[in-house]
Amino acid sequence: MAYETITSETQGAVTLITLNRPEALNALNSTVLGELQQAFAAFEADNSQHCAVVTGSGDKAFAAGADIKEMVDKQAADFFLEDFFAGWNDMTAKTRKPWIAAVNGFALGGGCELAMMADFIVASENARFGQPEIKLGVAPGMGGSQRLTRAVGKSKAMDLCLTGRMMDAEEAERAGLVSRIVPHDQLMDEAMKAAQAIAGMAPMAAMVNKELVDAAYETTLQQGMLHERRVFQILTATEDRKEGMAAFVEKREANWKGR
Repeated sequence: MAYETITSETQGAVTLITLNRPEALNALNSTVLGELQQAFAAFEADNSQHCAVVTGSGDKAFAAGADIKEMVDKQAADFFLEDFFAGWNDMTAKTRKPWIAAVNGFALGGGCELAMMADFIVASENARFGQPEIKLGVAPGMGGSQRLTRAVGKSKAMDLCLTGRMMDAEEAERAGLVSRIVPHDQLMDEAMKAAQAIAGMAPMAAMVNKELVDAAYETTLQQGMLHERRVFQILTATEDRKEGMAAFVEKREANWKGR
């Protein structure tokens, strides 16, 4: 499928999606959202694809934020009636397969929020993160205040949301926002290696592990532990569980069926 603002390609069992508005620092607008929704739906529906990587084109930005030009003249009633930004959460909520954000340069505002929607973030040493909406007289609207607080804690999230400052990759990793930092010229290689490793796992197990970690945000410890045990017990009925354990005992590579 041809896209206007993104590109999407498959590399083995990994789908690579690239925000492709370098002239606008990959700013996010309604066209980008619509095309990302299509790309994620295609990824989710393709049984040959087991992990995705989302990145930004060029060396300057993953995504520098939402496209302010699209919003500057919009009336408050329109924001409300359109339920503006709701589609971003819908997109990720419908994606059961794992996906990674590979971040280089600026990930600000909506760009930071999109990166936080990923299952984890691999960051270039040049990455910069922030929620500077307060400088425009508004607040995050795509989950920034909520996901950021869960990732880095109240104090750090307050700091970033109230001052609008950026934090570099090292601070982001220390704070727990970023999973790993890699040299700038190795970002895509490392992100794709991680995605390929995930794509090489039993597909149902990968989806379930993602679900369990996400559930840890939403439930108490006891509820989460019970859910984890029940899901483990259900997975023991799958063909892939039998194959995985047999392969381990026989010291060979597993041949996953996704069943």
